[in-house]
Amino acid sequence: MPRPIRASISLGALTHNLERARAHAGSAKIWAVIKANAYGHGLRRAAGALAGADGYALLDFEEAIRLRLAGVEKPILLLEGFFSSQDLALVCEYRLTPVVHSAAQIEMLAKTPLTAPIDAYLKVNSGMNRLGFALDNVRLAWNALEANPQVRTVTLMTHFADADGVRGVAAQLAWFEKIVAPFAGAPRSLANSAALLRFPETCADWVRPGIMLYGCSPFSDRSAIELELAPAMTLHSEIIAVQRLQPGECVGYGFSYEAAGEMTVGVAACGYADGYPRHAPTGTPVLVGGVRTRIVGRVSMDMICIDLTGIPGVGIGSPVTLWGEGLSADEVAAAAGTLSYELLCALAPRVPVLEVP
Repeated sequence: MPRPIRASISLGALTHNLERARAHAGSAKIWAVIKANAYGHGLRRAAGALAGADGYALLDFEEAIRLRLAGVEKPILLLEGFFSSQDLALVCEYRLTPVVHSAAQIEMLAKTPLTAPIDAYLKVNSGMNRLGFALDNVRLAWNALEANPQVRTVTLMTHFADADGVRGVAAQLAWFEKIVAPFAGAPRSLANSAALLRFPETCADWVRPGIMLYGCSPFSDRSAIELELAPAMTLHSEIIAVQRLQPGECVGYGFSYEAAGEMTVGVAACGYADGYPRHAPTGTPVLVGGVRTRIVGRVSMDMICIDLTGIPGVGIGSPVTLWGEGLSADEVAAAAGTLSYELLCALAPRVPVLEVP
């Protein structure tokens, strides 16, 4: 009998969440962001469920090529562009759209003969200071791309640092508009999930939703349920052992949790080697048989301990939901001091994955 842990991926939830993105996007086209193996949901699986998008955005050439070989014909955006002049042959062969964010890439494009013209995205640094051209060099980059006969079209893009936070996008948007003022009429791509949901003025020509497609909220103060998003991944396990503790007895490595009174502790087949956050503290929520309770003690490599005290009818074989349906990954992540992005992407290869409608 296999170890009782699995992740179920809801294709219907992915499709529903794309529809929610479409409802906010207005006339803008949608890049469905499926980088990092579609945030742990499976590249081809997610691409199929998100077939209603206008294109796919990711990072790795290998993932882009897999989509093309699987028959995907829609545009594919490489969010970090290309890394060497040799990559440009793949850009042409597989009809990829690279983001150009550095002078080195501009030079590679100028010096490397291509077999066909390509579309490019020009990344503008509007204040995040991660990738992109700033005010003093964006015009040079634009002129170089426009003058290159191997570049068919140029779309301007930027990325917001605090669309989900108190600063919002106003300052970055104003700075972006100042930088790109000489290029009036050029197509633009600005909005991530948070901006798409919160700032409709950022929709422009293309939006780039990511985390919302997987049913999680980009905001700390607005839940996925409030945003009408459905969890696409549910991580399931079962209780495999039960311990009865007396006052003063402890649980797990380091004896980090001490029972204040008599309690029942269940052991679930899930640990940090499965992708559950090792740093999740006592009190992190979990569902057992649909009843909300908490983990206690340290997370082990293969197991976690769960407080079963006062939950009737549970024991060995009782179903456990670590996150997903009925318990948002956002809430589990917040308890562990991280983000749902990390939880979803960290799902381990050893966890079996089941597709559900």
